[in-house]
Amino acid sequence: MKLSEPPIESTYNRYSDSDLRQMRIAMQWSLAIGFFMLLMKTYAYLITGSAAILSDAAESVVHVLAVSFAAYSLRLSTKPPDKNHMYGHDRISFFSAGFEGAMIIVAALYIIFQAIAKWKSGLQIEDLGQGTLFTVLATMINGALGWYLVRKGKKYNSLVLVANGKHVLTDSWTSLGVILGLILLLITKWLPFDPLIAILVATNILWTGSKLIRQSVGGLMDEIDPATDLKLRSILDAETKKYAISYHHLRHRNAGNRLLIEFHLLFHETATVARAHEQATLIEKEIQKVFPNHTEILSHLEPIEGHDEIHDKLLKG
Repeated sequence: MKLSEPPIESTYNRYSDSDLRQMRIAMQWSLAIGFFMLLMKTYAYLITGSAAILSDAAESVVHVLAVSFAAYSLRLSTKPPDKNHMYGHDRISFFSAGFEGAMIIVAALYIIFQAIAKWKSGLQIEDLGQGTLFTVLATMINGALGWYLVRKGKKYNSLVLVANGKHVLTDSWTSLGVILGLILLLITKWLPFDPLIAILVATNILWTGSKLIRQSVGGLMDEIDPATDLKLRSILDAETKKYAISYHHLRHRNAGNRLLIEFHLLFHETATVARAHEQATLIEKEIQKVFPNHTEILSHLEPIEGHDEIHDKLLKG
């Protein structure tokens, strides 16, 4: 008798409705606050003409664009598998992180260009005190938002939220650098501090953007996480020793919102299929205890006795 195959969606460890709601709320907060920050920083630049504040405003423009794409990526990444995407849509998370990194780099290059252009054309800054106060307020709000997004992203194992939170925190560090530069400018009255701080801030942004792109490429290329690999091998070593069996062909990858794990378990020929399946399930549960966030495990059962001979025979046809 042929067993009926369960629908694809039923085998997918999806987020609960409550988790999805919390993640989408976090992204909505990020977008709304991003627009508000953009308005504040644009106003601060208009009243001061500061290249450093312009660099901060440019970062907020990028943030709004990146969050808009990230919001779409979050919605798509949490959709269950379907007939055309049997492994789900999680990997859009890596595209989102890469896009955000690219946008950060574009903003940094724009900041450097504008800072140099202003320096060459002659520096003139007005109403610096009020502009600095607006920047301080924006920094405090962004710092709280970035911490909130990273915390939510790690809780729900969402690369999209983590990348967005790190971008916001980068924006906060950018603003902090701008504030320090503006304070120096207020104290010393030396105008070149303004473009110099803008260029230093842009350099830091370039570094952050390149790290996000590196993370994106690593994910798309299925680069392993050494810490995850070590934990998995430690668990499998201990569990297989407990049942006097062995394992091989361990593979794993971060799919964005899920950790996909595969391995082969080798049992003695005296073990029944039911017993082997039970022990494999217990081993899988031990792995899920260590990696509780959306882990999908596939174990393959094989005999120890004659294992190599069977494979050699099949390969030879």
